Amino acid sequence: MAVRKRLVALAATGAVLLAGAALTATTSTMASAAGGPTTLPASQYTLTSDYHKYDTLDSALVSKLGTASVDTVMKNANHTRTGITDSLGIAGYQTGFRFDSGDNSDCTNYPQGITSSRDAIGTANSGNYDGHQLILVSWYTKAGCGGSQARSRITLVDWDATWPNKYRKILLVEPAGTASTPNFTDIPIHAGGVSWYGDYLYVADTGHGMRVFNMKKILKTDTSGSSSEIGRQSDGTYHAHNYAYVLPQVGTITSHTTSGTSLVWSTISLDRVSRSIVMTEYTCASCTNYPQRSPRAVRFPFASGATTFAATTTATQALHLPWYNLNGVGSHNGRWWFNSSGAKKLYYWTPSTGSHTYNWVGGGESLSYWEDASGPDLLWSLQEPTGHRNVFAVTQATYGP
Repeated sequence: MAVRKRLVALAATGAVLLAGAALTATTSTMASAAGGPTTLPASQYTLTSDYHKYDTLDSALVSKLGTASVDTVMKNANHTRTGITDSLGIAGYQTGFRFDSGDNSDCTNYPQGITSSRDAIGTANSGNYDGHQLILVSWYTKAGCGGSQARSRITLVDWDATWPNKYRKILLVEPAGTASTPNFTDIPIHAGGVSWYGDYLYVADTGHGMRVFNMKKILKTDTSGSSSEIGRQSDGTYHAHNYAYVLPQVGTITSHTTSGTSLVWSTISLDRVSRSIVMTEYTCASCTNYPQRSPRAVRFPFASGATTFAATTTATQALHLPWYNLNGVGSHNGRWWFNSSGAKKLYYWTPSTGSHTYNWVGGGESLSYWEDASGPDLLWSLQEPTGHRNVFAVTQATYGP
């Protein structure tokens, strides 16, 4: 299996981390101390979907620019990932990587969401999508260090021993213009969570719901311009801040509620067992930039037999949570995980067993469940602090049965 091959390849650089990972997880039952999650009326939360919002513009852009397959993108990957050298000090560590030195220390770009080709297609063919086993990370970009959000992107990382240790960046864009003169613009969202299911990529859009992209519609752009140029230029070429590839939005998933308080789509994750996406909110007990209330987590099912949502979707589960500063959520087979970056804890909960708390990394972000047909299932996560952008996997069984 490719992941096990990577363990051998990373053994030298990960020795320090593995020593820290030998620590025993601290576990305590939270049901009585914090009350545990409680059930909310799921019928109060709905989604409306539009997968055809940009059909005309997307078709025009494809005609102008042409598409690149995921395989083509990865064969042209131009960044090299490295092994983890930090000691994360968490139990169950299995494997991981770090972005190159430029991305690891970049104060204008911040990694947020995580998903994989295992989400997209499951365990068949070792989870290969278009011939590659991939980890996908979403990022947001600031207009200078400390500036406001300016755009967002994804990174495709090869995670297979048959391919080099490479990754490629792809800019997320929103179609604009007209059918005769199509264009695209930046998408200045936080991109705090991402889920890949079939060919569709779902990206959390904080105050609205999700934006939808199609991984079969990656476009090729001209890289001869300046880093400030975006969209169609006067000479008819298309530039994208010197990105060679862009992924245009194809649709929107809009969130609605009758609860009186709109959902804050801070992060999302795919549950392949129940064929659903789960989301949770980043809130805090006392702060100025985020809601000062306890958060919720909600499950929305896909349409039967599809990787898309129905025109209208009603949630099948909604929870009121006792924890704060949640940057990550995961669910699989009735089990839930929540990552608190503020508390440096990973919370595990099921209705029958209650909740447990485990030590976790600082600066932790999203979670993604990695199914494995021939080995232990994994939980993937990542850290956003500059200088410590580790992307790592732990055995799921270490953090709940």
